[in-house]
Amino acid sequence: MDAALLWDWATFAMRWLHVVTAIAWIGSSFYFIALDLGLRSAPDLPKGAAGEEWQVHGGGFYHIRKYLVAPERMPEHLTWFKWESYATWLSGAAMLILVYWHRADLFLIDPAKIAWEPWQGMALSAASLTLGWLIYDAACKSPLGNYPAAFMAALLVALTAMAWGYGQIFTDRAAFLHLGAYTATIMTANVFLIIIPNQKIVVADLRAGRAPDPKYGKIAKLRSMHNNYLTLPVVFFMLSNHAPLAFATSWAWVIAALVFLMGVTIRHWFNSRHARKPAPYWTIPATVLLFGLCVWLSMLGPRDAPEEEAALTGTALQFAQAPGFDEVASLVTAHCAMCHTRDPAYEGILAAPKGLILDTPEAVARAAEPVFIFAGLTAAMPPGAANFMTPEDRAAIRAWYRAGAEAELARN
Repeated sequence: MDAALLWDWATFAMRWLHVVTAIAWIGSSFYFIALDLGLRSAPDLPKGAAGEEWQVHGGGFYHIRKYLVAPERMPEHLTWFKWESYATWLSGAAMLILVYWHRADLFLIDPAKIAWEPWQGMALSAASLTLGWLIYDAACKSPLGNYPAAFMAALLVALTAMAWGYGQIFTDRAAFLHLGAYTATIMTANVFLIIIPNQKIVVADLRAGRAPDPKYGKIAKLRSMHNNYLTLPVVFFMLSNHAPLAFATSWAWVIAALVFLMGVTIRHWFNSRHARKPAPYWTIPATVLLFGLCVWLSMLGPRDAPEEEAALTGTALQFAQAPGFDEVASLVTAHCAMCHTRDPAYEGILAAPKGLILDTPEAVARAAEPVFIFAGLTAAMPPGAANFMTPEDRAAIRAWYRAGAEAELARN
């Protein structure tokens, strides 16, 4: 079997795992924030309990009580909510490696923006996620962390700067994905390095017969609230690879900032309702306006194309020199370039699907693997009524790719 086939299945399996774990994490996170905001006082609450909530689900009733610091004694059974977060981040990191690092020359580095080697892009990818967390954590522990509104405003500025910076080096698609990965790293690090350790300190104090310090719970709650407001933008960025109108435009970094603001307005609505406060109706038109601005910015067109396409190097060069390339390049540009170009001609297609450009032989060489998967191994592309490729055309694509893959393997 072709390595590309196995790699694509591995990518799909990891994507599936990532979605499942993300559902579990986001579901539990949203549930506990809603539960915390909806707690009510009662005259018969035990000592140390801050509130209670009665809920009905699955044919039964639940009576839940929250202790603001800790109960007087350690319960025999304690359920921890942490692996949902860890598994989401680990599967996401695996996706980053499988998709963007594995073919960094195609999906990560944009040679029209900067002439970097793949290893340099991977190094920046990893370093930015690490440094981003360190800067965020230092800001949380600074005096700024005591002013939630000012802190969130500063965080928005930092995230917008990251969106702009990623867009100067990475492909448009990778820039949005990394913005999501950067934000998700902050969220999981909050759980792994702050929230869970603080809860373990409280548990250790209980077991030792000491009175827990309430500061640990306050810190954990604040980081949980940060995660709550960042969740929806992260989901948007993780799905954005399907929406080139969002990531492959001149003003993608501004769209990113507006997405973060929409995350705030949407969560503020739900958090206010869960807390039984008056409905903040202003968040509805505000969210619609922000989304409308995103749509308008997407209409301003893609980035300006470089005057000259960057020279082929590495893997792309091997595929360009492989037997049958000229035939395949003609096939792909003839059958695919009507959509996969900076200005699609096919009715109803406003931007190249997934931001993949296939309108020159050089672009086809760089996209050898997706061309092989979608138009050689399968008949996924071109789709439906636009499909005029013959079985012989697809066989030619398979033969060319395998020749290039053998040459690449011999080179390495």
